[in-house]
Amino acid sequence: MASIDENNVLEILGKRVPPGKSATINFNMAKLYTTTHVEVPIIIERSKKTGPVVLITAGIHGDEINGVEVVRQLIVKEINKPARGTVICIPILNVFGFLNMTREFPDGRDLNRVFPGSKNGSLASRFAYQFVQKILPVADFCMDFHTGGASRFNAPQIRIKKGEEMAMHYAKIFNAPFTIISKTITKSYRETCAKQGKPVLLFEGGKSQDSNKSIAKQGVEGVMRILDHFEMLKPKFDVPDPTGETILIEYSSWMRAKYSGLLHVKIPCGKHVEKGEYIATITDPYGKLRHKVKAPNAGYIINVNESPIVYQGDAIFHISLSKESYEQEAASA
Repeated sequence: MASIDENNVLEILGKRVPPGKSATINFNMAKLYTTTHVEVPIIIERSKKTGPVVLITAGIHGDEINGVEVVRQLIVKEINKPARGTVICIPILNVFGFLNMTREFPDGRDLNRVFPGSKNGSLASRFAYQFVQKILPVADFCMDFHTGGASRFNAPQIRIKKGEEMAMHYAKIFNAPFTIISKTITKSYRETCAKQGKPVLLFEGGKSQDSNKSIAKQGVEGVMRILDHFEMLKPKFDVPDPTGETILIEYSSWMRAKYSGLLHVKIPCGKHVEKGEYIATITDPYGKLRHKVKAPNAGYIINVNESPIVYQGDAIFHISLSKESYEQEAASA
């Protein structure tokens, strides 16, 4: 189990990292069919001054490149070298999925649905168990970076559970363009952190198998604001000024395609639309069908399906709702 002793020496995976030192430790607990080891690099930066331990992760889903890019930039810009305390970066948790550009582990399981894992379970479950037992215990604060799945592009957002005042406090400091009230998924990394009393921010932005500079910028700047709050950001860095306060979204709904066909999106993700605003067109390949998609209510578009082809019933837009609209929609469901 990871620990920090009375001399402020960090021990993780059997390695000891004293104050003021850097280390890259390989988390190695499985092999490919060829018996080749699969190693997950853990990049540790420690200040001589005592302080919090911040754990920053990405790539729980192997095809979510944008999260990996956020953590990569933190490392290459040396933002992860703290003025006090310790920063632990794991750019790619699911190296298996990253190698194959797939969301899941080789056993077909979603790593983010098997936490806290099992010592004798599936490969994904065993990995989660080792991570929770050997790495997570030392963390005081966690940030985890994700993207939208499939072709769904997420506006940059922090997701927190309703009623979590401490998470809301940190979400305001991170100050992503949007803060979304979102239920915690059972057996997710976020749920495990919460059960262990560790504050965690889940960032979503962009889509899988894609790297977006604007989304990465939002992620990096949010981390800088958090580190500055903990007095861990070195003085050489200017704390990025947010363009405005994060927009809190408590209620939202998915719009679904009424027809199968080619989807032509007309508005950018993150835009505030008015009720009845023309936001997309669905056509057929033969020039016979042309259906205008209009916003059912005023709200922010926080996710856009960027797939060029959709089937009837596919989710195409995620739009925020007022409390009144949400209650009306729930009553009519």
